[in-house]
Amino acid sequence: MRFLVTGRNGQLAREFVRRFERLSLDYQAPAESEMDITDEKKIGAVVAGYRPEVIINCAAYNLVDKAETQPEAAFAVNALGPKNLARAAASAGALLVHFGSDYVFDGSKESGLYLESDTPNPLNEYGRSKLAGEENVLAELERCLVLRLSWVFGRGKQNFIYKLSQWAANNDYLQIACDEFSVPTWTGTVVEVTLRAIENGVIGRYHLTNSGFCSRYEWAREILAHLGSTKFVRPVSMDVFQLPAKRPKFSAMSNNALADVLGIEIPAWQE
Repeated sequence: MRFLVTGRNGQLAREFVRRFERLSLDYQAPAESEMDITDEKKIGAVVAGYRPEVIINCAAYNLVDKAETQPEAAFAVNALGPKNLARAAASAGALLVHFGSDYVFDGSKESGLYLESDTPNPLNEYGRSKLAGEENVLAELERCLVLRLSWVFGRGKQNFIYKLSQWAANNDYLQIACDEFSVPTWTGTVVEVTLRAIENGVIGRYHLTNSGFCSRYEWAREILAHLGSTKFVRPVSMDVFQLPAKRPKFSAMSNNALADVLGIEIPAWQE
């Protein structure tokens, strides 16, 4: 099976590449300059030349606050890009795996974790661009797998763990939101479950997270404990930070549907 991976420089794409290397699988992960997903002609040329059986889209515009003033940039990568990939996948007869976000929800659900059947209502431009992307994929391509992720972390600097370690090193104490809840999700889990879903022929839209949920504050305390840090962490409301983009206060998603389809237990976020 031949895999084509977009977003080569991101932490999720790098995790896929590490797994493919370890398993000696046939893959390509072109430089983003060679595979700009906003350029339909470039995408078409790469897909036609390599003829992948699976396209894994790890490319994304993740600057949540910046998207408020630059929505065109967010929609180009998060909405138009996936449409281009879906069309290229259709022409090649390939499966497209696309990753969505918990930010498609507004956090107003009063009972239980978010399910795939819950109605999206994004609060910010980033969330709207991600919702448009997954809808474009599902509209363009029948053979696709859309997986919504949340609070992704892995090797690299584009995640909360790295940022927290930097804040802890440079500040006497920390203020972390105690009223923002979701599910920390490890790139290793994402890769493992995604490949199992591909192997089992799963298509459609699912939530892929680690199990359980927590607040940013709880996650920070867990991280600092593992780092051996005794830095004082004060729980505060997320409103204190006055960020440009409004965020859902509770966007934790259930992974039960995907776990049931695959017959597996997905590890807890603490693991």
